Amino acid sequence: MIATELATHVVSAFQQATLAAPDPKGINTTGVVKFFASNIAPILLAVLGVIFIGRASRGEISKVLTSSAIAIVGLAFIAGAATLFFLGDFLINLIFS
Repeated sequence: MIATELATHVVSAFQQATLAAPDPKGINTTGVVKFFASNIAPILLAVLGVIFIGRASRGEISKVLTSSAIAIVGLAFIAGAATLFFLGDFLINLIFS
């Protein structure tokens, strides 16, 4: 008798807790981008720097310059993509407002 009442109370409390849960709001993309920019990107750049220094110390200057140029072009593409994102947002706001 006591176990049945206890189980009933546990089940009803569980149902109330699940019904009272707030609706999900979606993914916080701003937080994800901020985390990537502040934590992941500096680590990747440090790894690239260590690789470049290691190659330069072995005398492979041409490979270091080639890799550096590729890295700079990649950063330019990333910056261009961010610029186009903001430009597209501006154009959409301009057209539809």
